[in-house]
Amino acid sequence: MSRGDTCIARTMKSYQKLRTAGPQPAACRVEEEGAGPMPAGHGKLAPWWVGSGLLVAAVLLSAVTVWVLRQVSGGWPGPTLPPKCLLVPESHRFDCYPERHVVVTQELCESRGCCFIETPPPAGAKRGVPWCFYPPDFPSYTLESLNQTALGMVGLLVRREKAYYPRDIERLRLDVEFETDTRLHIKITDAANPRYEVPLEVPRAMKRAENPIYSLDFSRDPFGVLLRRRATGTVLLNTTVAPLIFADQFLQIATLLPSRFLYGLGEHRGPLLHSLDWSTLTLWARDVSPTESFNLYGAHPFYLLMEEGGDAHGVFLLNSNAMEVALQPAPALTWRTIGGVLDFYIFLGPDPNMVIQQYQQVIGFPAMPPLWALGFHLCRWGYGSSNVTWQTARAMRNYQIPQDAQWNDIDYMDGYRDFTIDPQKFASLPSLVEDLHKHGQRYVMILDPGISSTNPHGSYWPFDEGLRRGLFLNTTQGQPLIGQVWPGFTAFADFSNPDTQQWWLENLQRFHAHVPFDGLWIDMNEPSNFMDGSEDGCPPGELDSPPYTPAVLGDSLSAKTVCASAKQKASVHYNLHNLYGLMEAKATASALIQIRGKRPLVISRSTFPSQGQYSGHWLGDNRSQWKDMYYSIPGLLSFSLFGIPLVGADICGFSGSTSEELCTRWMQLGAFYPFARNHNTQNEKAQDPTVFSPAARTAMKDVLLTRYSLLPFLYTLFHRAHLQGDTVARPLFFEFPWDVATLGLDRQFLWGRSLLVTPVLEPGVDSVTGYVPRGVWYDFYTGSSVNSSGEMLKMSAPLEHLNLHVREGAILPTQKPETTSEATRRNPLRLIVALSQGGTAWGDLFWDDGESLGTFERGSYSYLVFNVTQNIFTSTVLHASAEATEVTIGTLSIFGVREPPSKVLLNGQEKPFSYLGNQVLTVSDLGLSLSQGFTLQWL
Repeated sequence: MSRGDTCIARTMKSYQKLRTAGPQPAACRVEEEGAGPMPAGHGKLAPWWVGSGLLVAAVLLSAVTVWVLRQVSGGWPGPTLPPKCLLVPESHRFDCYPERHVVVTQELCESRGCCFIETPPPAGAKRGVPWCFYPPDFPSYTLESLNQTALGMVGLLVRREKAYYPRDIERLRLDVEFETDTRLHIKITDAANPRYEVPLEVPRAMKRAENPIYSLDFSRDPFGVLLRRRATGTVLLNTTVAPLIFADQFLQIATLLPSRFLYGLGEHRGPLLHSLDWSTLTLWARDVSPTESFNLYGAHPFYLLMEEGGDAHGVFLLNSNAMEVALQPAPALTWRTIGGVLDFYIFLGPDPNMVIQQYQQVIGFPAMPPLWALGFHLCRWGYGSSNVTWQTARAMRNYQIPQDAQWNDIDYMDGYRDFTIDPQKFASLPSLVEDLHKHGQRYVMILDPGISSTNPHGSYWPFDEGLRRGLFLNTTQGQPLIGQVWPGFTAFADFSNPDTQQWWLENLQRFHAHVPFDGLWIDMNEPSNFMDGSEDGCPPGELDSPPYTPAVLGDSLSAKTVCASAKQKASVHYNLHNLYGLMEAKATASALIQIRGKRPLVISRSTFPSQGQYSGHWLGDNRSQWKDMYYSIPGLLSFSLFGIPLVGADICGFSGSTSEELCTRWMQLGAFYPFARNHNTQNEKAQDPTVFSPAARTAMKDVLLTRYSLLPFLYTLFHRAHLQGDTVARPLFFEFPWDVATLGLDRQFLWGRSLLVTPVLEPGVDSVTGYVPRGVWYDFYTGSSVNSSGEMLKMSAPLEHLNLHVREGAILPTQKPETTSEATRRNPLRLIVALSQGGTAWGDLFWDDGESLGTFERGSYSYLVFNVTQNIFTSTVLHASAEATEVTIGTLSIFGVREPPSKVLLNGQEKPFSYLGNQVLTVSDLGLSLSQGFTLQWL
């Protein structure tokens, strides 16, 4: 035991604390408490277990040693295994050789100065415990100085021994800003030279937070950050567990995590709750059908973590380079990125809703969508003509199935070229759009960023003009980079150039004059390329072949996209790749506003933090399979965390053949996607609601009518998202964070805080089992109540039924539905009141004209708050506008009225009412203007 004891003693000795709470001298020398400056060479042992409760390792050491020696004795004589390597438990082995497709030998490993211990590989192709890992004394940075600033502190980090990637940066600047009581900003950059940083506008703090709910300590040698939550003492970050590496093209920092409940880090397909069993999540925008473990269309370097006891925090790494996040069961996480700087924001919540609000205070709140965007959208690739497209929209009307927008995929174009129409097959498109508008419907079409480059000069303005103005991505030789997309050879618009945004606008204006579209669907914007790099491949060099390539699909940064060395106005593509979709979305939303003068609808495939300000997102090219329907739920909930609430998956599946049962169940689930669109690929049979049997068609129509009846509630949720960053579709644990049973739930979700959706996700069943959190919940359709202790409940679910439950204490504004949002919004409102066990309820309603820009900011909106207490319902108008006078409140349905009332008074006057045995009180024919407050009392 003696060796373990000395390790503990030395580790403890080498760990200095710097409290930031009280006043400190301006130049704060970091020295050991009660000791002189540390002797050189002392304190090299990284305190990789400080604050992690792993001192028990020393106690277990003898057993571990015997076990490890037994494991390795085969290939490695016992005595040569350094004892320091044996000290590191398997779960705390941080990978020193993360390169893929390399057989890591003892020789390779030790050339990096790391420990090598073989462990049996896990079953399947999964990576398990790393064989090559950092020893506790691996050289890292030392915190040489730390000085107070107005907003926090600034420090100097020095590395005395080079690590193993080229161009180590030996002196780093540490900036810490206590931006708010719940937000901390930690940035590590090159102390001497500027580096690429993400061109994202972030808020600047003006003064230091006065009462932060966190405390921050540092370890001096090796440098590390220890962040704690003051209220509980929980250590949220401990980066002393592995060395900080900051080379020109390899930046790595690791931290212990306070629990295993980790969410976010998109875009990936998988459960909502990540597995920490040695999994790696790669962030590099890529066009590929959603598949588990692949890097997908967007990059979101943000995670949310639920701590024991229900608190939550979030961490955002503002970095747009190719990146991977390695998770391990310690629990711990390692960020690896190959460019830029380490720019972290930490959000302290303390509840998950607040974490997401705080995140959006940095990246920006989402745009308020137009009301029609929340209706039902219909699309397919392969209508083949505008006449067939038109027939589909007409069939929907004939069956009186709600539809707000008709879409077209690339088959409307001439030769798949942007801003063109197929002159034969889509000649009637302008008339179709005119007809849609006449029926209160909208038109949306697709655009790709690849611009056809092979047309005779003078025959295709978008390319000729883009070339003339120099608006395309260029090769290192300064010529437009040519790849291949749908139209054949293409150049790629450089949206980082402001001039490109003007050219994009002009193209859209010219097209809109012919086809007056209402929204835009931007696809292939990773950017996607059918070639790797370009028609000439990619040049040799460290941008296209960096010293380290994260675990990207295809093993190369240029796989199915453009060369990383491509030149853009703002930087090289190596730095900007993950921002391509964001920059295109920004240009597209701006163009739509200038063309239509109304709120834009943009739906984008590739996304990056802040994109909710400009677009929504669909989850890409899914398949018509039951498991894809399930995976859409964690997908949409993850995008709620990322500040992109307008999200959904292709209902009934994009590729492959759907079945009537699958499509019916998927339409039921999809009716509760914030963005609800049924979309299909070419050469598959149609899957719009009109093509199925009368029973299935009716089930689909009914659930869409249910969605339309809830539009006032959904629209109000989007208002709250726009105003303060609330989520729309919400995981159950957001509302019940202390209930550990909710932490892994991703087969159900909430709208806001009060509407529980429990879809059927498997074939051949007529019931569904769902979790019902503690409390009273009411059946949305009947008002019958269920009182749950927090349990799994079996619910009846015949093919025509979707289970919806309203949480006690909520008031939902609903409306008599029609087949468009425009027609629905003229109908009387019905307020559904779900009384709590104490007889109280609360709800609100935001109402405006549904499409004008900045209605809230300009004050042209109405906002009402509804309250029930002591058998009195009160509607209070907090803000009123002209639109509200056109709408009436027709009906009040009150769930959970325990005693039959003897009379009901509206503003003191008696009103007829009905009362059912399931404790539902209904008062109809109220005819009250939305702009008038009122009270309703039952006695």
